[in-house]
Amino acid sequence: MASNTTSPVLSTRALNRATLDRQLLLRPAPLGAEQAVHHLVGLQAQNTKPPYYALAARLDGFRPEELSGLMESRAVARIVSLRSTVHTHTARDAVVLRRLVQAGAIDRELRMFRKGLDGVDLDRLTALATAYVEERPRTPKDLRAHLLEVWPDADPLALTIAARCLLLMVQVTPRGLWRKSGQVALTTVRAWFGEGGAVDAAVDDSTVDETVLRYLGAFGPASVQDMQTWCGLTRLRTAFERLRPRLLVFRDEHGTELFDLPDAPRPDEDTPAPPRFLPEFDNLLLSHADRTRVVPAEHRGRTWTGNQSHPVFLLDGFLAGLWRLDEGKQRTTLTIEPFGRVTRAQREALTVEAERTLRLTAPEGVPYEIVLGGGES
Repeated sequence: MASNTTSPVLSTRALNRATLDRQLLLRPAPLGAEQAVHHLVGLQAQNTKPPYYALAARLDGFRPEELSGLMESRAVARIVSLRSTVHTHTARDAVVLRRLVQAGAIDRELRMFRKGLDGVDLDRLTALATAYVEERPRTPKDLRAHLLEVWPDADPLALTIAARCLLLMVQVTPRGLWRKSGQVALTTVRAWFGEGGAVDAAVDDSTVDETVLRYLGAFGPASVQDMQTWCGLTRLRTAFERLRPRLLVFRDEHGTELFDLPDAPRPDEDTPAPPRFLPEFDNLLLSHADRTRVVPAEHRGRTWTGNQSHPVFLLDGFLAGLWRLDEGKQRTTLTIEPFGRVTRAQREALTVEAERTLRLTAPEGVPYEIVLGGGES
């Protein structure tokens, strides 16, 4: 929906700097890990290490053990939520945001597998699965086998998807802990959090409105379609219209209407943006319908191979290349692969940021090196 032409226009660079500021990427933020996870409305956690590298890029003095400790104490947890993908959320957000998206995005996923559930009583499935995973955490394989005993003719994958959609289940530790292994094992939010996770929190218009405001605080200025892309829901314009009197309205260079919080930071577009190393699937790159505020058109699609995302780095606030980490017993190597030529000053800044990343995340006592490819302009 196009805005009124009297709305102020924000350039792509202005949107970039505003979003980087909200994402804690202009300067290391003096926040604890739990505060940051709350502010960012969760961290994409399809793989286990990205949340740690996401916070390393954003926080002053972050140590991976801090987030790992929060997971062990159940202050944060891994749960399928936004875009029907696994996120690391605070205990309250794990419940509230999952409930928010369940009636839309996750229910749509369930309908996709409905044909494989012929003859399956979903209420009974919910009751059986709940009792089974609350007895003790179960792997998806164990849960599927348990349900197949009752419905042997059902599609096994459909049974697993149905349980995942109908129950609010978290992935329990040690899955997701820093430098510890653990297969996926599931239990309900009630069993995992008890009363501490607001397990009975209701979702109503006030919940939607609060989530809109928090999204803008972490990703704004943004359009209705941007937020729908972020969470996987549709029909959110009603909430934006309800909040319009409390919001500022801008438009981008294409005329798209953008909403924002009145007191949110919108730095000058020439504000310096140091290099940042982001993990695969970082929400900075996944949370807008129009990603040109971070991803230049010429680099679109270069961060993916099939359905696998690659770690990326930013130069001057924009996507500029890939990086990878090879951790051997004798040496850790961080390799930087720019998409184009970089200046000597940029190479020096990339090296400084790479060293900061390695100091925070590399195994103690193991030497590291930085390999920077690409030519110098």
